[in-house]
Amino acid sequence: MDHLRVARFQTRTPAEPGRALVELEPLVLQAADGGAQLILTPEATNFMERDPAKKAALLGDDASDPVVARLKALAAERGVWLLLGSAIVASGRGDDPRAANRSMLINPQGEVAAAYDKLHVFDVDLPTGERHRESAGVRPGDVAVVAETPWGGFGLTVCYDLRFPGLFRALARGGARMIAVPAAFTRPTGEAHWEVLLRARAIETGCFILAPAQGGSHEDGRRTWGRSMVVGPWGEVLAVLDHDEPGVLFADLDLSAVDRARAAIPQLAHEREFAGP
Repeated sequence: MDHLRVARFQTRTPAEPGRALVELEPLVLQAADGGAQLILTPEATNFMERDPAKKAALLGDDASDPVVARLKALAAERGVWLLLGSAIVASGRGDDPRAANRSMLINPQGEVAAAYDKLHVFDVDLPTGERHRESAGVRPGDVAVVAETPWGGFGLTVCYDLRFPGLFRALARGGARMIAVPAAFTRPTGEAHWEVLLRARAIETGCFILAPAQGGSHEDGRRTWGRSMVVGPWGEVLAVLDHDEPGVLFADLDLSAVDRARAAIPQLAHEREFAGP
């Protein structure tokens, strides 16, 4: 199928899953009522909490997390595909107490069709003085994922992965026609880099880039950029929420644009091995 109506959420996720659900459920219903066949939520959809003790008290596995469970039920009730951009859940590794930052693609039967743990964790010291050490609480994944959907391959990434073009090209070579970038970009990095990186990844891969984002001032003190966006395979911005307030962003995609972009500039086929540093 070449035509797809997608909806991406922009949220300001609270520090507790129950209140996150209160905000999420109306958005899912709005998106489904608007004809969306594929719905995407941002990174950290289930809760945003930086305090280690509070975070540990909220952490469960992805089978018992209330947000994951309810979104599965809603996908089945409305017969839609739903990408839970990511949930902070127990990693399932007994030898590592850290959480997973896990993206889950839910099918219209309410089943997890594919799951991906964020490969690149956000350990940075920004010029503004902000310091982030995601690796302290999140165990990075080690497997890239392209999920099969009725519209073709769907590549999964999360937030900081956006800065690693090799991952995106690998997803495109692995069959992705769309790549999701659910995110919680900081305000300084979002203002400087968000749009240009999304457009670059689209151009480099000839894919649609679907980027639902967190936005605004959060209860745990974080401030995120918002500006949820859809970028076409030629690098054009097709839809954007040009603010950091919660909302739903719809876009109608013509997947044949992927083939046209790749035929015009067949860069994936032209890639060559080379010697050097």
